[in-house]
Amino acid sequence: MSDVRYPFTAIVGMADLRLGLLLNAVSPAVGGVLVRGEKGTAKSTMVRALAGLLPSIATVDGCRFACDPAGPDPQCPDGAHDGGASSRRPAELVELPVGVSEDRIVGSLDLERALSEGVKAYEPGLLARAHRGVLYIDEVNLLQDHVVDLLLDAAAMGRSYVEREGVSVRHAARFLLVGTMNPEEGELRPQLLDRFGLTVEIAATREPVERAEVVRRRLSYDADPAAFAERFAADERALAERITAARELLPSVELTDTALRQITAVCAAFEVDGLRADIVMARTAVALAAWAGRTEVLAEDVRKAAQLALPHRRRRNPFDAPGLDEDQLDQVLEEHAEPEPEEPQQPQEPEEDPDPEGDGPEGDGPEGDGPEGDGPQDGGPDGGGGGAPEPSGQDGPDGPPAEATDAPAQDDAPAPQPVPLQPPSPARETAPVAAGDPYRTRLFAVDGTGRGAQGRRSPAETDSGHTVRARRPRGRLARLHLSATLRAAAPHQLARGRSSRALVLHKDDFREQVRQGRESNLVLFVVDASGSMAARQRMTAVKGAVLSLLMDAYQRRDKIGMITFRGAGAELALPPTSSVEVGAARLESLPTGGRTPLAAGLLRAHEVLRVERLRDPDRRPLLVVVTDGRATGARDAVAQSHRAAGLLAGQGVASVVLDCESGPVRLGLARTLADRLRATAVTLDELRADGVASLVRDSRGGHRSSASASAASSASASASASASASRKAA
Repeated sequence: MSDVRYPFTAIVGMADLRLGLLLNAVSPAVGGVLVRGEKGTAKSTMVRALAGLLPSIATVDGCRFACDPAGPDPQCPDGAHDGGASSRRPAELVELPVGVSEDRIVGSLDLERALSEGVKAYEPGLLARAHRGVLYIDEVNLLQDHVVDLLLDAAAMGRSYVEREGVSVRHAARFLLVGTMNPEEGELRPQLLDRFGLTVEIAATREPVERAEVVRRRLSYDADPAAFAERFAADERALAERITAARELLPSVELTDTALRQITAVCAAFEVDGLRADIVMARTAVALAAWAGRTEVLAEDVRKAAQLALPHRRRRNPFDAPGLDEDQLDQVLEEHAEPEPEEPQQPQEPEEDPDPEGDGPEGDGPEGDGPEGDGPQDGGPDGGGGGAPEPSGQDGPDGPPAEATDAPAQDDAPAPQPVPLQPPSPARETAPVAAGDPYRTRLFAVDGTGRGAQGRRSPAETDSGHTVRARRPRGRLARLHLSATLRAAAPHQLARGRSSRALVLHKDDFREQVRQGRESNLVLFVVDASGSMAARQRMTAVKGAVLSLLMDAYQRRDKIGMITFRGAGAELALPPTSSVEVGAARLESLPTGGRTPLAAGLLRAHEVLRVERLRDPDRRPLLVVVTDGRATGARDAVAQSHRAAGLLAGQGVASVVLDCESGPVRLGLARTLADRLRATAVTLDELRADGVASLVRDSRGGHRSSASASAASSASASASASASASRKAA
């Protein structure tokens, strides 16, 4: 890969992304920009190209935290910098990898040296490197939530804090924060979205001419990066000079009372939460005015600031797409614009009545005569004199004969043609129905302690959480368990010849903390879309239940997948992904009808889980089967489904069966399937969190809690006993 960056000015299109990045370069106080877009749209290329446009910075020589010699950080860990030598260097672009650890971000303390040598050895992290530069997070939606929180807190406060084992380190961390993400791979939480100042939605152009120019320039760059960059060198210098000029003009820009009133009115009209949106809009509008070379914020600046700062703050639930009503925005801006001064009215003289008699200009009577003094003619259909002459061949006032007209007579109208009947089809589809309103569901968790990615569902060993025990380090020591380390070293101090206050520690003495928190899981839905589920009211309730479980998976940071079975087989409607929004969209358009190949759905689930176990062995699955338990399509369809269920149970897959059977007569087929899967069985009514006495944990032995779950639905008085039985079974 070439060291020559692709020029910023060589990128074709994407005006909003270009503007959002430049505004943050002019005023980093805007709060960064989040770039949302499909893959292959040059998101990363444009962000990396921006770093080459930023002005160079002066730094204190030898300072690892890029302190400004004109105003050094008084809390800099490298000490005071009064009168020290300085030099200039380009602003740095720091890229944050997806698998970054917390220690790598904020820095780490060398605990072995701190305990054995008594020195405070601090190694700066990526936040220190990014100070006064650009911090770029590719695929920010794939980072762990506590890592994103840490980054956004530092970006908001301009300072990084490290508090470890009684040692405090603080240093400045002001940077231009840029994150990119593909919404298909999962969304950021709304509260994290709100921490980004601006957001930009981008997509590849559909214009063949523009696409051809993109390809032409990319091929030219790949062939000779240096020559290609030289072609745009003049444009790059001009753009860099404009950024510098806008930075210098920024303190002189005035935010008028009218502009501020428009900003607050827009935020109130769109019902955004909190006041961060108002502040970000104000800073963005000021930066827009400086970028345009003006010293006063205009209504057009407020409008553009709203388009960049508000769309991602409009989401009310996880399945809402970001957006902004342009008509409503224009209306609010117009209502709160500065009123124009009214011109003084001139006194008007009374006008003379041109027709004191009350007659019309054309003659007497209410109808009036025409200019020729003629009255209305009788030949036209509306009584006017402009009717067309009667066509030749008419036979009197009744008009032409029937055969002379274009339209056939009523009696001669052709008989309606019979509509051909469609042959009956056992797999005939029913149009998709809308899902019911989502609600809060019970918690279903996998039994045991896992080691998967941090989330909010099942117990697991995680990087955060409460400390449960100590162990010997596995690899590099990250989380020292101080008391356990001291206990391990204490019996050997005399044998090691300790002669001072410092402990004599060996590598085998160190112990690390084992923390227990919660992990995210792979929630795989197997949904019955056959004709037995096709009743409109019933399918609405079923889709509402699945949508509620999808929202629960979103809140618990799970990956999801969806298999549907109907007709002749099963289909992987949604491969495992972190994008719960895509799952909701696939559920909304799910058709129903046909036979019920339950065994095919379970076997497809077994295959999907087998592949995912190879891809991500630490992520434990949770299978959710949505069915009434019926199986058709073969003579032994029920037996085949039971054998497939036994195969999944033999693999130890934690499962839940959502029993969709309804009506006064119930066969209990879903409960039987749950027994074969060793799963928890719940009805649609039992799924609601407010309808049970406690949360239910699913496990490999979950089939033993099926009876207690059934008892919970029979009477509210027995709910506590049922919950106790479920916990005992788990």
